[in-house]
Amino acid sequence: MMQLLETTKPLNFLAIGHQLAQELAKTAAERDRTGGSRPIHEIEQLRQSGLLNLVIPTIYGGLGETSWVNIFGLIREFAKADGSIGQLFGNHTTIVSSLSTSNPTQVEQLYLDTVQHNWFWANAANALDPRLVATPTKHGWQFDGIKRFATGASLSDRMIVSALSADSKQPVIAVVPSDRPGIRFNEDWDNMGQRQTDSGSVTFEQVLVTPDEILTSIYPSDSPIATLLNVSKQLNQVNIYLGIVQGAFATAREYTTTRTRPWITSGVEQAILDPYILHHYGEFWMELEAATLLTDRAAQVLQAAIEKGINLTAQQRGETAIAVYTAKAFVTKIGLAITTQMFDVMGASATARSYDFDRYWRNLRTATLHDPVDYKIREVGNWALTGTMPNITPYS
Repeated sequence: MMQLLETTKPLNFLAIGHQLAQELAKTAAERDRTGGSRPIHEIEQLRQSGLLNLVIPTIYGGLGETSWVNIFGLIREFAKADGSIGQLFGNHTTIVSSLSTSNPTQVEQLYLDTVQHNWFWANAANALDPRLVATPTKHGWQFDGIKRFATGASLSDRMIVSALSADSKQPVIAVVPSDRPGIRFNEDWDNMGQRQTDSGSVTFEQVLVTPDEILTSIYPSDSPIATLLNVSKQLNQVNIYLGIVQGAFATAREYTTTRTRPWITSGVEQAILDPYILHHYGEFWMELEAATLLTDRAAQVLQAAIEKGINLTAQQRGETAIAVYTAKAFVTKIGLAITTQMFDVMGASATARSYDFDRYWRNLRTATLHDPVDYKIREVGNWALTGTMPNITPYS
């Protein structure tokens, strides 16, 4: 048993996050325009903040935050400033939290090492890409193939990697050092939004994985709690979306109050007195309030489900999923509307490339295609009409 390094959680970690988010916001537009998918400096800022250890228990030296309302609130704060950094931090935090369901020996070692070395985590685990194959060897496994959409992988210290067993065709989940020989980051992320998420593909060529690097869960694979991680990852996405929309609203409000001119037939001298602009802001505010309440409620429902552990029932797992999908569908709908309609309250000059205000829509549109929201709405509709719980998949 290794010596544990208990620490005391600072009371101001939200303030630390808020301050860092303000710094990130200053360069977000410029970094988006410049392109390049590897925000090396920004990840280093996250390391220096201490927030990479947010959800690691204090007994291992982490900050020990357990409130998912607070955790997701911080993820939103980063996404509000910069959608890409919000996604990178959110994915890291969700991954680190998920390690807690591994066997105790693995958890202890991984958490102690993460704190000691200030590791940043990412994944190459896209469930829809079956090209990565794990072949048994005398000393463990050999991974060969490709994984796409490996967000943050080339910036990371450790990756969660999912491959299909060459024999059983079942998933083999491993923790792999990101600099292991045979791993190549292809740097081929060239999408219109979330440009700095480093979400390109990763190639594995004869990558050796030892038995102790294979993750094993403390829960039976068919138990409701074992599949709750899929729902948690969905709510992480929702909070990234919501943060992006909140950033768009704040940007539009600042521009409208300082730069927008009243229309010639409005009969008012200031844009902030224009009845149509006021009407739009009223709708934006109500939609964002509803979205925030739905999202926070989903976090509370998820928290209660997590705390039930192995006693979580299939019904409770399903109700948690419905709460998350309801928030996801609503945030997607109002978010895409607000990031488009924000130009109606700012005016034509706001479309100048120098402002880069279109990044909010591009980031949200790219992120919300993570999986089709229509299927989430169908799941909610099926539950509302017939009481049928959602199907369990890697995305639900």
